[in-house]
Amino acid sequence: MSLKGPPLFVMAGGGTGGHVIPSIAVARELRRLGFDVLFVGTERGAESRLVPAAGFRLEKIRVGGIKNLGIATRLVSLWRLLVESANQIVAFRQWRPVAVFSMGGYVAGPPMVAALVRRVPIVVMEPNAKPGLTNRRIAPWVKRALISFPATARFFPDGRTELTGLPVREEFFAIETPAASRWFTVLITGGSQGSRTLNEAARAAWPKFREQGIPVRLIHQTGPGMYQAIAAEFAKTGLPGEVSAFITDMPAAFAQADLVVCRAGAGAVSELAAAGRPSVLIPFPFAADQHQFHNAEALRDAGAAILALDREWTGDLFAELVRSLYGDPARLKSMSEAARKLAHPGAARRAAEILVETSGMPVKNIDTEIPQSKQ
Repeated sequence: MSLKGPPLFVMAGGGTGGHVIPSIAVARELRRLGFDVLFVGTERGAESRLVPAAGFRLEKIRVGGIKNLGIATRLVSLWRLLVESANQIVAFRQWRPVAVFSMGGYVAGPPMVAALVRRVPIVVMEPNAKPGLTNRRIAPWVKRALISFPATARFFPDGRTELTGLPVREEFFAIETPAASRWFTVLITGGSQGSRTLNEAARAAWPKFREQGIPVRLIHQTGPGMYQAIAAEFAKTGLPGEVSAFITDMPAAFAQADLVVCRAGAGAVSELAAAGRPSVLIPFPFAADQHQFHNAEALRDAGAAILALDREWTGDLFAELVRSLYGDPARLKSMSEAARKLAHPGAARRAAEILVETSGMPVKNIDTEIPQSKQ
């Protein structure tokens, strides 16, 4: 890689779309400002597909997680972590990045180790209420931490956090209050792969909705695994709505929804805030460090959501909550307003600004229209 050309920023981390998609949004802002960007990730992670498709270079490394694994697998992962960290230290000497941006996760480990050794400033984005292991470990050495919840600031040194939020597609911020309708529309989504818990509870709730006589309309993303069975059975209920394996236009689905029932990943809660949608959140119980539970807890405490545990989520509870919220429009409005207060427009742009500032590069083509909210 040539040392000539624009200053280079390294984007560390991958594995899931939740790590990669926000990084790509920040990378686009850096490129718009005239800088070069390089991603470091793995062959099997979402980055191997998403990063090249977005027009960025991807340097591949071989690393694996170390949590909740057998001893042999953990030892192999630790060895690969050491080897790849050494490789990254050598690579950084060639690349000479001016700063590293990390979303956390085990994939971010080697480039962040290299950054520490080479004294390259690190900026992390922590979208969850409680940081993951990598960001907690690196916290004392980061130059800036970009957070989505005020309470997250306590995990990082004083004066180094900023409440930027997570980059979210602009379409979510443009969503308005649903137009008056005879239907109470409920959006159910367990993510792109679906959720058996959410799917089974929805199926069990169908007859109860009919018994209650509430004009419920359902938009249900099942994921591919249970789509055929759920769609076939739903068609026989006579209930209005639609069942999809995957919803390609999620902002449009949000725009129709009076209530959203979903998991509590960082992306999901950020989209709920941007759209100002009241929600029932059922955290995935096996998420690392219980981060989904802490995310849901933060929205619940803000008055924007109802939190239900996975083991408690049944058709009976689903139907009861829909009945209760349908009959309480004032509460729905209050939840919507509380969710909107948690939104952070311009997160990708602000993250890029902070990266440039932290790198010490001349700040050009950056205006200051976006208000800063520092903790």
